[in-house]
Amino acid sequence: MRAALWFLALFGVAVASALFAGNNQGTVTLFWPPHRIDLSLNLVLLLLTLGFVTLYAALRALATLLALPRRARRWRLHQKERAMHGAMLDAVALFMAGRFLRSRKTAMEALSQEVTLAQADAHVPHAHQLRALAHLVSAEASQALQDQPQRDHHLQQALLHAPDNGTQHERELREGIQMRAAHWALANREPQAALDWLTSLPQGAARRTLALRLKLKAARRARHTQSALDTARLLSKHRAFSAEAGESIVRGLAIELINDAHDPAQLQHTWQTLEAAERAMPELVIHAAQRLVALGGTPATVRQWLLPVWQKMVDAPSALPEHHATRLVRTLESALDAVDSNWLARIEAAAQANPRDTRLQYLAGMACLKRQLWGKAQQLLTQAAQQLPDASLRRSAWQHLAELSERRGDHTAAAQAWKSAALASAD
Repeated sequence: MRAALWFLALFGVAVASALFAGNNQGTVTLFWPPHRIDLSLNLVLLLLTLGFVTLYAALRALATLLALPRRARRWRLHQKERAMHGAMLDAVALFMAGRFLRSRKTAMEALSQEVTLAQADAHVPHAHQLRALAHLVSAEASQALQDQPQRDHHLQQALLHAPDNGTQHERELREGIQMRAAHWALANREPQAALDWLTSLPQGAARRTLALRLKLKAARRARHTQSALDTARLLSKHRAFSAEAGESIVRGLAIELINDAHDPAQLQHTWQTLEAAERAMPELVIHAAQRLVALGGTPATVRQWLLPVWQKMVDAPSALPEHHATRLVRTLESALDAVDSNWLARIEAAAQANPRDTRLQYLAGMACLKRQLWGKAQQLLTQAAQQLPDASLRRSAWQHLAELSERRGDHTAAAQAWKSAALASAD
């Protein structure tokens, strides 16, 4: 369509020119005493047009001729700039290929070419970023070569060319350099140095997933369990892990935090700092209760912590894994001293509601034993001892039955019970 319009315009100009030139009777007279020259107006217009075109072409040719040195200089600078960028790309490619010495050398070549351009007054808009990246690649290669002095030198130069008060791209590049420095510190088993690098990050960059992952590793290696737990919670909220992996990491860190407690008061404070979802994890609850028993905490507090898990096992016996249920029974057994009537009734009701669950029968027998209900304790332990799946519980049941038999003076039954306990120990 555009071409058709151009043709129509061209035809229009041609027609108008033909009409003007064909009927134009005007003349132009030039007086040059004693001469007189008469020229057709059409010829004069044609000569003026040809003269203008000739003069314009001559001026353009002269300008092109005078610009040749400048264009040649610009071409040489462009070639050097292309070589500089090519060297930078080669340095990255060589580093990825594992050729660290050549990578560092090529990055230094890119830097020298950039210096040459700067001396020639050739302005490269992203010169600071290129210098920082070249030094960063050199630092990466030096880290891979275990050349720490060279790594630190290039790291400082990279930070120098990526100031924190520069442009947005320079600030982002500086944040990346700081994260790489933290990664190198972790690789060299310097977790505190890694934490220092991560602390120097701006608030927004410090909450990025990559920075949080580095902080989690550094905090765990530095034994900063509380900080690692807070970081793991934040990563789980950001969905940096799968649900199962996030729960496992948080649970492991919470267990470490519980193990760091050295007295019941410190453990109870630690327990209160955990989130509600964490205090509902069966494995974590049982471990905290066991730790409280080991530290000499009150049995009432132990039973209070274990109550949610106990209720879960009673309501749905299959919901709690076998090993967790066994640990729960063992922990409750260790907290049955001065057991109150409420807990005794609770245990007996659970044993009656689930007569096939020998662990509940065993726990009810132990509760009766603590309350000095010898006959009922012997009855429940005898029912449970034959079928307890866990060898340690079975051995404990036979040992207590042996002690009850000795209390009654039935030495034959006591000997048989001690024998059964020994067989359970062998299992």
